[in-house]
Amino acid sequence: MTQAHKTDLWETPQPLFDKLNEEFFFVRDCAALPENAKCRQYLSPLDDALSCSWGSTSCHRDSLWLNPPYGKGIDQWVRKAYQVSQSGVRVVCLLPARTNAPWWHDYCMKAREIRLVRKKVSFGGPVDGVPFWGSAIVVFGPGVSFDPPRLSSYDQPTRVRRIKKVEVAA
Repeated sequence: MTQAHKTDLWETPQPLFDKLNEEFFFVRDCAALPENAKCRQYLSPLDDALSCSWGSTSCHRDSLWLNPPYGKGIDQWVRKAYQVSQSGVRVVCLLPARTNAPWWHDYCMKAREIRLVRKKVSFGGPVDGVPFWGSAIVVFGPGVSFDPPRLSSYDQPTRVRRIKKVEVAA
């Protein structure tokens, strides 16, 4: 088992977040650590995000971002995202595409939209790596019905390769 697979904390890749933020206008990161928060407003473990209010958005186009811990308690995070969306707030989640899990059927299948991410997501942060599972962007939103959600493929932004600058001695 690699070091990357010993944790349930997977930092959202910045290019993936930025591409989604252009579309959804995120105002709060609902599961973050201070060093990896994607929004100025965020909920950290100190806030106990599963029991506190995630608040509302001030504009109909604004959204909440959620990349929850991927461990045993993920069902509680997805349930909370679904419940918050029922109050009229859009919650966009980066989730492992575990279509066999009960929480997937109980909540994700009630989402407005599911985007299956092409290729595996390369996560950053202290665990820097590619997990063995696929990922999905799940959009819970106002007016969610129990009809099947819109399902589509989602292309990740292309990664920009960093080129090392080599200094030549004079």
